[in-house]
Amino acid sequence: MAVVRYLSTRGERDQERPGFGDILLAGLAGDGGLYLPERYPRVDASTLADWRRTLLQDGYAALAAKVIGLFVDDIPSEDLRALCHRAYNAQVFSSAEIVPVSELGNGIWLSHLSTGPTAAFKDLAMQLLGQLFEYQLARTGTVLNILGATSGDTGSAAEYAMQGRAGIRVFMLTPAGRMTPFQQAQMFSIDDPAIVNVAVDGVFDDCQDLVKAVAGDAAFKEQYRLGAVNSINWARLVAQVVYYVASWLRATTADDQQVSFTVPTGNFGNICAGHIAREMGVPIARLVLATNENNVLDEFFRTGVYRVRGAAETHATSSPSMDISKASNFERFIFDLLGRDADRVRHLFGELLPSQGYFDLSDTPEFAAISERFGFVSSSSTHADRVATIARTWREYGVLIDPHTADGVKVAGEFVQPGVPMIVTETALPVKFAETIVEAIGVEPERPARFDGIEDLPRHVVDLPNDAEALKSLIRSHVDA
Repeated sequence: MAVVRYLSTRGERDQERPGFGDILLAGLAGDGGLYLPERYPRVDASTLADWRRTLLQDGYAALAAKVIGLFVDDIPSEDLRALCHRAYNAQVFSSAEIVPVSELGNGIWLSHLSTGPTAAFKDLAMQLLGQLFEYQLARTGTVLNILGATSGDTGSAAEYAMQGRAGIRVFMLTPAGRMTPFQQAQMFSIDDPAIVNVAVDGVFDDCQDLVKAVAGDAAFKEQYRLGAVNSINWARLVAQVVYYVASWLRATTADDQQVSFTVPTGNFGNICAGHIAREMGVPIARLVLATNENNVLDEFFRTGVYRVRGAAETHATSSPSMDISKASNFERFIFDLLGRDADRVRHLFGELLPSQGYFDLSDTPEFAAISERFGFVSSSSTHADRVATIARTWREYGVLIDPHTADGVKVAGEFVQPGVPMIVTETALPVKFAETIVEAIGVEPERPARFDGIEDLPRHVVDLPNDAEALKSLIRSHVDA
């Protein structure tokens, strides 16, 4: 097995290079950057053929162990296989395929990522992350206090995956009043002293900034054993790479057949996993980025200008999990775009963004080649687009999609190429966004029995001002109790 080491997007070339186990619980690097492998593993035709046989004969968990194993050299392969099989099985997911793929029509396909316990794509990473965390904590004899932020689905997926695991406590920040009633109920109905829900007076980006501010206090982070489950955590991205591979395999019959992916995104985590899959050699022609009215990322891919927004400019939309104006994972892509030049990345994200709120790469040769080199194109969607797309997809195909997936389907139609399946990565089951579904088709979406009555359960949530010291005080009160 090749040695696998990791570096920070802002790190010095001669800095110490940790292994997978060293960064698994860490989240941000010590210098404020994000971890990436020193180099992406490259797969050849024989590996792709082996993956096809593996998925067909042994299933998703076996495929996951092979894909993730390329990024891990400090967990024995038999242990990794066992962890993947405990994460991905028909007792945890409602489909034995874990990630079914179906054809809609007009060249557009759906990768169904909502078969997990919280009915959102985040389950596919979180279920494995829960297994990995518990495994690593047992190996090292330590405990972990997870500090995260959610715009909707990350929180419940993390809490369901971490609940009841030895040595793990979760502090999950949410933007007060910005999630749907169903999303709130999924989280706030959990009655467990190790799960601490926190409603912050602000938008998701404020929650994310609080997480980074507290995690950026190295002494506090070490004393209180803070870790991350947001997509700043490298292990979560690695787990997401697997469903790009599986979706490509299920939409093709030949190992050199290309597909494209359209990905609804606000934080750049989901599509960053697609970028990694493409860099590895998975035959992906285009990565189509779809945003809602909060179009910071679409603006960058169209113009070369990355301009973050404040709370006052962040719209509350009917696809609320994408109401994000600071994309945490974007730094990973810019690092690759700029030839892995940590000095330039540190200048952009550590100096320019904090001081002036934007940076401009429009005149650089890297941006000029962005689509050809990395396959990225983008567009955006509005509330009217979402409602119309939900209604049309239901009317024409008998398939009901959630508002975020509708953003993806709408944008996908702009970039379909003949003979190249355009796979839209589904975000969640429609039941999580019932109000918009009713507006689109006039009836309530089907609700899985396991979710009956959750809005009526007692709520367990702490209100908090947008203040890092207040958050630290809350963490102290629970950990030191």
